[in-house]
This record gives sequence, structure tokens and C-alpha cells, in this order.
Amino acid sequence: MSDRSYKTPGLIAAGFAIGTIGVKILSSKEAKKCYTHATAAGLRGKEWVMSIYDRIRANCDDIYEDAKVINEVRDAEDVICDAAEAVEDAAEEVLA
Repeated sequence: MSDRSYKTPGLIAAGFAIGTIGVKILSSKEAKKCYTHATAAGLRGKEWVMSIYDRIRANCDDIYEDAKVINEVRDAEDVICDAAEAVEDAAEEVLA
């Protein structure tokens, strides 16, 4: 037999042992406490990001509303200019 055939069962047994120990470590009280603290930090981070998002969203809404007002004023000015041009054209036709 080759040297390789003796290593395989040993590697499988070592992998099983490491996996079993890993499960025990990951399910310990200390690990759960660590997971809890990490989750709490994640929630604090989420709240911080959401507060920034809310401020940016409010600013974008203000910009959007201001842009709508600017466009309404521009459209009103265009209507007035078009009406003034129409009156001028009509006056020229009457005088001509």
C-alpha cells in the first residue's frame, strides 16, 4: 500500500474533530455574546445610515419642488411672451 492510503482516514478524522470542536466553540455563551454585540453594532450602523438617507431625501425633495416652481414660472413667462408677440403681430396687420 501507498503512504497516501494511510493519510486519508486520518485527514477525514481530523476534519471531523475540527468541525465538531468548531460547532462547540461557535455555539458557546461567549460566542453568542459576541454575535449579540456585533448585531447591535450593525443596528446602530443601520440607524446612522438611515438618518443620512433621510436628510439626503429631504434635500432632494426640496430641490425637486424648487425645480417644479422654476419650470412653472418659465412656462408662464413663455405664455406671456407668446401672447405679447401675438398682440404685436395683430397690431402690425391692422396698421398695415
